[in-house]
Amino acid sequence: MPDSTGPEGAGGGGDGALVRVVLVDDHRMFRTGVRAEIGDRVDVVGEADDVASAVAVVRAELPEVVLLDVHLPGGGGVEVLKQCADLKQVRFLALSVSDAADDVIGVIRGGARGYVTKSITGDELVRAVGRVADGDAVFSPRLAGFVLDAFAATDVPPIDEDLDRLTQREREVLRLIARGYAYKEIARRLVISIKTVETHVSAVLRKLQLSNRHELTRWATDRRLV
Repeated sequence: MPDSTGPEGAGGGGDGALVRVVLVDDHRMFRTGVRAEIGDRVDVVGEADDVASAVAVVRAELPEVVLLDVHLPGGGGVEVLKQCADLKQVRFLALSVSDAADDVIGVIRGGARGYVTKSITGDELVRAVGRVADGDAVFSPRLAGFVLDAFAATDVPPIDEDLDRLTQREREVLRLIARGYAYKEIARRLVISIKTVETHVSAVLRKLQLSNRHELTRWATDRRLV
């Protein structure tokens, strides 16, 4: 199938119209940057910064493609996918800073049509949007391997109900804690406050019924999350 996109615009449906897109990311400056970079080549019909507002705008606008961040207040990108699962005409493309295998596999299992990282260029993102609008699956090269390995495996482990209790952000904090990062380092890497890190850690310990970061590290290591 020939590539239906190019620098001049992402066309969906073959009629030359720009693909209608909703941007979902909890960082306003990032959304502004994406709009400035590709807004003349796609039709940005809405934005959202958390799960509730994302579900509302997607249902109201029914875009062709949703650019969806994995880590969002209110339950993460997976929760948006779950609440919009009945909207078969809307396709989701994950756009995240995270390249962790469990993030990638989680949103793909949730129904996203692709996953690209925020290191993508504007031209590449426009092409990815156009391909997803046309029904293709799109992945950053390294991430495609995660998906192939996960769905080709014959010994896929059962769903971990304990892990499923955690939001995407809590999982990311969990991994960094288990890798030995201090709260200050985690705050800097995730661009959040130390207080927010402490809140996430407390939530993780409570949900997993663990007492301290040493037990948390052992729990994560046992599940090969580190």
